[in-house]
Amino acid sequence: MAFVNYVQDRLKTLKPTLDFNVKRDDPIRLFLSLKPRQWGYFLVGFFAWSWDAFDFHSVTITYAELSTAFGRTATEISVGVTLVLLFRPLGAAIFGLAADRYGRKWPFIINNILLVVFELATGFCYTYQQFLAVRSLFGFAMGGMYGNAAATALEDVPESAKGLMSGIFQSGFPFGYLLAVVFWKVFDEQSRYGWRVLFWFGAVPPIFLIIARLFMCETDTYQDRSPQRGSTPSFYDVLEDIKLALKRHWIRLSYLSLLMAGFSFMSHGTQDLYALMLRNKYGFDSSHITLIQVTANIGAFIGGTLAGYCSQIFGRRFTIDVACIFGGAFLYAYTFSSGSGLYAAVFFEQFCVQGAFGVVPIHLIELSPAAFRTFVVGTSYNLGILIASASNSIETAIGERYPLPSVDGTAIYDYSLVICIFAAWVFAYVILVTSLGPESKGVTLRKDDDDEDFEMSDTVSGPGAMENGTLTRTL
Repeated sequence: MAFVNYVQDRLKTLKPTLDFNVKRDDPIRLFLSLKPRQWGYFLVGFFAWSWDAFDFHSVTITYAELSTAFGRTATEISVGVTLVLLFRPLGAAIFGLAADRYGRKWPFIINNILLVVFELATGFCYTYQQFLAVRSLFGFAMGGMYGNAAATALEDVPESAKGLMSGIFQSGFPFGYLLAVVFWKVFDEQSRYGWRVLFWFGAVPPIFLIIARLFMCETDTYQDRSPQRGSTPSFYDVLEDIKLALKRHWIRLSYLSLLMAGFSFMSHGTQDLYALMLRNKYGFDSSHITLIQVTANIGAFIGGTLAGYCSQIFGRRFTIDVACIFGGAFLYAYTFSSGSGLYAAVFFEQFCVQGAFGVVPIHLIELSPAAFRTFVVGTSYNLGILIASASNSIETAIGERYPLPSVDGTAIYDYSLVICIFAAWVFAYVILVTSLGPESKGVTLRKDDDDEDFEMSDTVSGPGAMENGTLTRTL
């Protein structure tokens, strides 16, 4: 009965909030509402996340060159990407706890130093084994970035601008991909060192982020909480933090991880095999495919920004659900078009996918306990990505059931049908999990139930409370 009441309550609260004021919510006014200090934090977090994406996609866009350099197949090179995904949750947990207990600043700096080292090291790899080892270490460093970057960028943003800035922040990932494509085109044509230059160059921008962060203090939100946490904790205290976080927030962490798994399946399910589909089924060349991918990422950037803004007006869950509904509606055109209309289909499909994703940063932050915000946000995000890392294998396995006629004897499959079916189910899953989940839009980010004497009642007034660790109106 309690579960039935919970579901009924979640569905009732799903209706749009329509919290809109023309003077307050005008996008220009929202931009102007950020003080220079807040812009500084946001830009540091945004570019850190964008360059994380650049570093990650430096491998995905150079599969052919890496295969030649190491004498391996593209499938074997993809193991490097898998290892990155495997080690990301570990980095998220360690750097997240460090940022929550020691401050955002120094874990951020150390994290970027590691990224610089591992990006440089990738460019100096000469064996396949070296490549896999370095990319594993890179995955650890990459995992630590999202939670800290999101907290740094969004914690101090004015309440009315949080949705808009969340969308822009999350759009840093497709922005990073676009940068990787652009710079790869430049280096591939002008450098005799080929793919190595892309990684060497990737190690440079984080140095500027480190310098910028050195001149910035902790966010106001974190500083307001610092006196409650007492003196600097010892290593033993940090270990106790880990046990405390898992003991008191395992339900919340589990829910957010399952939610993020859906989002990651949605993203990877519509993107990973798309280039292969265009090449095998429709005969597109690499230049045409690159142009289509750029169009998709432009749509993703705009969609994330606009949906993030709308979530401040209509609510987080409602905005995610609407984006998923429209994303499902565009699936057929996205997978079965090959003419001039394909560009529009690609643009709007990724507009919807990244639109739903644009709400994620602020939604995760609002649902995370302040004392473990970076830990919960980063760990749940990367655990979801880890779970969804199987999406490529799942779609490939399904695709083998739908072979297409081959011209040269090479086995090809109808990935149009696969992507369409798989993504439709994923959209439905995200809608279901989002609709039945909690929402804490507008909650103060400076309140912390865990800080005071480490005695958390886990009770929050109004919708979204968890009393004595028991599910009431939220998770």
